[in-house]
Amino acid sequence: MQENVPHTGHGETGGEAIPHWHDPESEPMTIVEGEDATVYDDDGSAYLDFVSQLYCTNAGHSNEAITEAMTAQAERIPYVSSGKGNDVRDALADDLAEIAPGSLSEVYFSVSGSEANESAVQIARTVQDAPKVLTRWQSYHGGTAGAGSLTGDPSTRSTVGRYAATTGSAKFLPPLPTAFDADSPEDLAEQAADHVEFVIQNEGADSVAAILMEPIGGASGGYPAPPGYFERLREICDEYDVLLIADEVITGFGRCGDWFGMDTEGVEPDMLTFAKGVTSAYVPLAGVIADEWIGEAVREEGYDLGQTFAGHPVACAAGRAAIDEYESHLLDNVRELAPMLESRLEELADAHDVVETVRGRGFLWSVVFADPETGDPFVHPWASDDDDEENPVAAVREAAVDRGVIFSGGRPDVQILIAPPLCTTRAELERGIDALDEAISETFE
Repeated sequence: MQENVPHTGHGETGGEAIPHWHDPESEPMTIVEGEDATVYDDDGSAYLDFVSQLYCTNAGHSNEAITEAMTAQAERIPYVSSGKGNDVRDALADDLAEIAPGSLSEVYFSVSGSEANESAVQIARTVQDAPKVLTRWQSYHGGTAGAGSLTGDPSTRSTVGRYAATTGSAKFLPPLPTAFDADSPEDLAEQAADHVEFVIQNEGADSVAAILMEPIGGASGGYPAPPGYFERLREICDEYDVLLIADEVITGFGRCGDWFGMDTEGVEPDMLTFAKGVTSAYVPLAGVIADEWIGEAVREEGYDLGQTFAGHPVACAAGRAAIDEYESHLLDNVRELAPMLESRLEELADAHDVVETVRGRGFLWSVVFADPETGDPFVHPWASDDDDEENPVAAVREAAVDRGVIFSGGRPDVQILIAPPLCTTRAELERGIDALDEAISETFE
């Protein structure tokens, strides 16, 4: 490890960054170094990073191929306007078209996942000449004003909308067993898809430009759709001339065992959004990959919007190197180890009656907790009136940190999310799940 860099503030009082998702009741961990699947805090303590920071450092924290590509590009030319052409930007667009599902080939670059989702929605409204976009309750699509209005998480949506109204978004129920009275996964898929059709009809099909959803729930809880859901949804979108947009900000670039989450469903969307893993988060980059006809329509009509740092050349160089790393060995590692991770989590659920279910795909999983006597969450932050009520699920995460493993909370915080870097080894997965097992026992037993 390198020696810690001392903090030197400016002025008499010095400066201090305000953490995002700031909680005045807690002090965030300060991380100063990383290697593969491990991070180190400012005291030198090591932690397995089982959330890839924000589900984004897919290639781990020390991939030399990515950092070397960034350095080489910065030495050649560090920045080119997003309104001009650039060779590495075009090369990455070609790479993305090659790995994207089906006929998706037109790439519009952005900076963050929130902006990518806003861009996809703006493009959809433009080419469809329709104002509305449908998204799921219990979803997360970003925290900016536009993306926050698309998000189904009420804490995010309420924060964004507290002082400024947003329009053009309607919600539908996710394909979760708790949302429908279904007798089987196939029945759940049918009921949930019929519900989406009902919402389209009652919003007015001509007014609906697109449906935006995550293939596998991300921050909202790692939940995959029941079998047949996306196939039926694709049929409904085609019938009513509604675009299907896949939010692949978390699920893209190997996280779920294939290039994109929609690849694991075998259904082709009209557009997908990406961010996070495209560069393994080594530098911000995001964007939209659209079907060829959508790109042609945008080019023909022109597009008067843009972002200064969209398609930044250093980021694009990082993206090209990251894709090579995923293709050469990281995707194979997820495919090899995902069954073992799933098996260990199922064993965890069998061993603890407070674990209601485990769900997920690849290296993206959620462990959901509930009171075994009532079946209800111990504390539901979206429904509880008592802000001081202690959440045992948060206590499990704290106990895991004491054992050297970082997990994340989901939305809502009735679950623990597991999303390790794709370079995580079998031994590290075993150690991480062992720590979670012990943390659950300490908290509840």
